[in-house]
Amino acid sequence: MPGIDVVTFGETMGSLRSAGLIRLGGAMSMTLGGAESNVAIGLARLGHSVCWAGRLGADEVGEFALRTLRAEAVDTRLVARDSDRPTGLLLIEKRIADISRVAYYRAGSAGSALDAGDLRHLFDQTPSVMHVTGITPALSPTAAAATLWAVDAARDRGISVSFDVNYRARLWGRDAAAGVLATIARKAQLVFASDDELSLVATRGEPAAVAELVNAGVAEVVVKRGALGATAWMAGVEASVPAHVVPVVDTIGAGDAFTAGYLSARLDGLGLEQRLERGAVLGAFAVSAAGDWESLPTRDELALLDGAAGSTIR
Repeated sequence: MPGIDVVTFGETMGSLRSAGLIRLGGAMSMTLGGAESNVAIGLARLGHSVCWAGRLGADEVGEFALRTLRAEAVDTRLVARDSDRPTGLLLIEKRIADISRVAYYRAGSAGSALDAGDLRHLFDQTPSVMHVTGITPALSPTAAAATLWAVDAARDRGISVSFDVNYRARLWGRDAAAGVLATIARKAQLVFASDDELSLVATRGEPAAVAELVNAGVAEVVVKRGALGATAWMAGVEASVPAHVVPVVDTIGAGDAFTAGYLSARLDGLGLEQRLERGAVLGAFAVSAAGDWESLPTRDELALLDGAAGSTIR
């Protein structure tokens, strides 16, 4: 098989967005949800070759997920179909203007049954980067073991490991998560975290946590600060960029969009500040419309934010 830029894996689900409060019923629309598939789509939109691996149920939601990924030019040849378990679901409601709430229906799902056997061909395409998140090991003991196996296998093959901490309190507690997430972080070349996630992968808070990760062998540490921008450290150099100011419609998926932008610029061989800037650009696109990934740009659209607000391209 030909070489590929990035491989990633995890759980992808049907994402049902409510027009109002879930408790009141009403209309819902379905799209695709999942941190790793969000990153895969973001990278594919920018012209990178990306493979997503995971388990989907042999059901209609699984068909929808597979169809959507393929339509977005994500390689799905390593997707396994599970006839015994359903594809997971998540429900999203906007509780007030700028706060959304998520309910998971993923216990016993096909994605939670991921194991190392599902990933045995993950490196056949000689990827440059393997991207993982802290969500996958939270799904089940087999998914945790599969994640750790993949990280070690990538390192043995000289493949860069990108790790987004992505802690989800509704999936596991901080005490249970910390040991696993810290282990993965110390085996990664690139670690993404929000400022409140650093304490899960290091024994001290920022900035000492960054130094601790660097001393453990992490080459790049990126701290995502939402509306306050982002900061990264690499080879003794620190760089920061502000977030782009755009009307905010929906913040879900913004962190994944940032990660996709940063990884894209890294694959393009750009410098640290340019990596952060592309991440900030994709984050701005993500928050400016509803959906985790639907509004993410193509490579030709990366410069759109340079235009004047309210302008029309003719």
